[in-house]
Amino acid sequence: MKFGYARVSTQDQSLSLQLDALDRHGVDETFEEKESGKRKNRPQLEELLKVLRKGDTVVVYKLDRISRSTKHLIELMEQFEAKGIHFASIQDKIDTTTAMGRFFFRMLASIAELERDIISERTKDGLVAARSRGRNGGRPKVESKKIMLAMKMYESKDYSLSQIKEATGIGATTLYRYLGKKGLSSEEV
Repeated sequence: MKFGYARVSTQDQSLSLQLDALDRHGVDETFEEKESGKRKNRPQLEELLKVLRKGDTVVVYKLDRISRSTKHLIELMEQFEAKGIHFASIQDKIDTTTAMGRFFFRMLASIAELERDIISERTKDGLVAARSRGRNGGRPKVESKKIMLAMKMYESKDYSLSQIKEATGIGATTLYRYLGKKGLSSEEV
């Protein structure tokens, strides 16, 4: 069987373009989703993965419709390959039922992985260069006087968190972190 998967990121967007292309490609059943690709929990994708059997084909309009990242796409392709499931992307002209389609897909995955590695190397090199100039990155240090004042205000129970933040610039998360270091929980105070 040929299964289609169509996804848009928001409820306001239309699936029409994808659905029309999937129909022209001859899919038997389509799973439609209106969820961000970044979300791990995509119910219709999970349903699709449950019904797939050896010999089935998954068809998408474009690669970015089914996966949230290159890593996720590769994981899906490995899962499909292990189960004997074919994959086709209409716009990207990938069809893993053919030798060229499998080769092309693996080349795309390798190029994407190379790009990710290069970005990682550049980031690391940039951090080393910044550190050599005395910049360590991260959040700015908080003055200990302000921390002590914020903790005293909190412990007095006379001030709200917003009043403490306004007076000291210390937000609730930072305040709770320092209270924890002092051995107090937010419930104890």
